[in-house]
Amino acid sequence: MLTEWFECKVRYDKTLEDGIIKRTMETYLVDAFSFTEAEKRFIAEIEPFVSGEYMVTDIKRAKISELFESDDSLADRWFKAKVAFVTIDEKTGKEKRAAQTMMVQAIDLRDAVKNLDKGMAGTLGDYVIVSVAETKIMDVFRYKVAEGEEA
Repeated sequence: MLTEWFECKVRYDKTLEDGIIKRTMETYLVDAFSFTEAEKRFIAEIEPFVSGEYMVTDIKRAKISELFESDDSLADRWFKAKVAFVTIDEKTGKEKRAAQTMMVQAIDLRDAVKNLDKGMAGTLGDYVIVSVAETKIMDVFRYKVAEGEEA
C-alpha cells in the first residue's frame, strides 16, 4: 500500500495551565489516500482532544518518503531530514544525488540525527544527510484498519 502523507492544520481555543484561553494553531501529519479522507480522519483523531469550536485551516500534501518513529517516551518532537542518495553515472562518471525528505521523531537535534542513522542502517546505497530541522508537527496519525475491514 502506497503511503501518502498530508499536513493538516487546526485552529482552536486552548486552555493553558494558568486558566488563560489562547487561540492556537497546531500541525499534524495524517496518512491517507486523498484530501477528503485526510480531513475526515484528521477530524476523527483530534475531536476527542479539542474542546469547543475548532477549524481545519489547511491541508496539503507532504512529500515524505520515509518516517522514523522513536520508542523513547521523551521523543516528542518531529524533525524534517533531507537526505541525498549518492550514485555514480556509469556513462559520465559524475556523481548524482537524489534528494528525499524524511520525518524523524526525537528528543532533540542530536537524537534526530542518531535516529535517522539508525533508521537508515539497512540502506544499501550511499547517502548524505543534507539537513535536519525541527518542525511544528505535534503528532502523526497513521492509517489504522478498522474492525471488520481488510487492509
